[in-house]
Amino acid sequence: MGPCSNMGNQRYTFSKQERLCSEKLMEDLFRTGHRLMVFPYSVRWKVCPKETLPHPVPAQVLIATSKKYFHHAVDRNRVKRLTRECYRLHKKAIYQPLEEHGTALLLAINYVHNEIFEYKVLYHKFDKLTDQLTAQLSKQLNDTQL
Repeated sequence: MGPCSNMGNQRYTFSKQERLCSEKLMEDLFRTGHRLMVFPYSVRWKVCPKETLPHPVPAQVLIATSKKYFHHAVDRNRVKRLTRECYRLHKKAIYQPLEEHGTALLLAINYVHNEIFEYKVLYHKFDKLTDQLTAQLSKQLNDTQL
């Protein structure tokens, strides 16, 4: 698609509005959301109406890692920074089925390994994660539409 198309005006950003901060939405996501595991990520996701989200964005995301795996905050922050960068570059593929069906997504990405991989490795893992997530999203959205 060219720069003048609808998707062309979407930049590769990760704004404050795209971050999942609502305790109520987080609780709902972890209680009733679907689970997906793509090593080293554990993902919880849930499709919801656009009106549910406090901001007009297609998805809100929570990125986390545990003290269990990384005792030092500097390591946890590095993992989260790398994960945010991967998400930022892959979110266009995740947004596409959501915008087609006019729905929104709650997403929690948790890093569940005790070693920090290189960015290149994480980027390829995120490719797999995005492929699986979009496949499951499309399947659920098409099933609910019928």
